[in-house]
Amino acid sequence: MQDYDEKDLIDSALNQTYTKNGKSVEIHIYRMPNTSWILEVVDLFGNSTVFDDEFATDSEALSYVIDEIERDGIDGFIGTANSGSFHKQ
Repeated sequence: MQDYDEKDLIDSALNQTYTKNGKSVEIHIYRMPNTSWILEVVDLFGNSTVFDDEFATDSEALSYVIDEIERDGIDGFIGTANSGSFHKQ
């Protein structure tokens, strides 16, 4: 297994701010070389939701999170100040 560090991180060109009902979250999709894509959503307080599942493509990850926001609402990804990090399955 290859050892990687932060400089090897590959950010998706699909990273973006997503706004729904006047509220915004940052969608981060990234990976290390030769690995699957990781999906993370960060709210305005810096709280992070990292999905346990990995994705074959960055577009698959983006579609997944947008579908979830459209279905369940953006509030599920917005915590309070000092909420911390979450994992989502």
